[in-house]
Amino acid sequence: MSTSAAPSSSSSPSLNVTGIAVPATAKDDVYVPVEIVSEEEMAFLEAALASTRSVLSSSPSPFFSSACSSASRFALLSPLPSGLSHSCRPQSLATTPNIEDFVPPRSSLLRRFRSRRGLSVTDIIGTEWCEKQMEFALTHGKPKRTVAMKAGSDRHSQLEKEVVEKVEIRTESVEEYWVIQLMNFIVGAHQLLFEGLTRELPVVGIIEDTWMVGVIDEIRLSRDEDTVCTFLVDTKTRYKATVPSEAQRRNARLQLMCYKYLWDNLVTTNFPMEEFFDHFKLNRLYILSGDVKEHIASLGFDVKMLEDVFTYFQDTSCMLSLSHEQLLLRYELQSDHSLLGEDSFLYDAGWFQKQIHKCLEFWMGDREASFVSDDEKWKCNFCKFTSICPLSATTSRKSAK
Repeated sequence: MSTSAAPSSSSSPSLNVTGIAVPATAKDDVYVPVEIVSEEEMAFLEAALASTRSVLSSSPSPFFSSACSSASRFALLSPLPSGLSHSCRPQSLATTPNIEDFVPPRSSLLRRFRSRRGLSVTDIIGTEWCEKQMEFALTHGKPKRTVAMKAGSDRHSQLEKEVVEKVEIRTESVEEYWVIQLMNFIVGAHQLLFEGLTRELPVVGIIEDTWMVGVIDEIRLSRDEDTVCTFLVDTKTRYKATVPSEAQRRNARLQLMCYKYLWDNLVTTNFPMEEFFDHFKLNRLYILSGDVKEHIASLGFDVKMLEDVFTYFQDTSCMLSLSHEQLLLRYELQSDHSLLGEDSFLYDAGWFQKQIHKCLEFWMGDREASFVSDDEKWKCNFCKFTSICPLSATTSRKSAK
């Protein structure tokens, strides 16, 4: 399957604009990204610090006509009374955290806010977008979600339901939260191998000595007689039928490159299990509770403790292949999900490392948060922290003069 083969629901004539195919009627006005914050990724992060109780629920959606798989995956949802349901469709399970305990101020934002969770890919792209905005979000709290952001999250949920059915199950500890994430990966990877497509796949790994987590939007598998190719895809929704700005494209490309780096490390290197247990303060011999153990057993996996799940996790990783160097961003119109355009680009290891290094300097406390560049000050028009931002105050004074 080619990365450019994503189906389009739009019949409008299109033209290529620096790698992105867009309708010929699209205007050039700039619109702020609506998916800088991914609710799935933030839930993935925030749940890892506290003991959790969680549940899964969803309705099946007819998508594949092939025989039903016995595999089942999990996803992130709100806690509800436990209730397991079984289906021949792929399934998904979730966790949502209790309120995070207070963490005393430390020497860096990483230690103050992500000391036992690791960074998320959402943290990285938020930092690249505007370091000062990220700092304010950490110290003053995240702004309320906008209508456009909610529409973007809802669209991702729709896409997930096309290939995944969620189940309800209760967890009782941080260890069981991670069991769910690992089983998400295991079952999603099996779905990819057998059906050629999976979505909302959680990944975890180390980038420049820093633990990071993420949720890959979509992974496609293409086979021919000699090779198997794995393609990573991310879908962005836009409120208006406009071409994304260069800053938006750059930010989205960084996100997809993060996913590729984490995926490739998982499938080509021995996962640092001891370091993982130590960093996230997990008991490798933790005995799983009844609901979790029984549900995993119904999927064909014999597990009793966290360490057993890691065995399946590592075995699964060995069956997977490196992702293709070509990555694909899809842009959809929120109102009707029509395809606005595609941005197909190659992974750039040097550029990626440079961007990650710059972001980590900020998180490690090696330097103060920087402001957006002069040619990207338009971002401030969409920022919720303009009233307390020094850059906005300086700009206002200059305008007044």
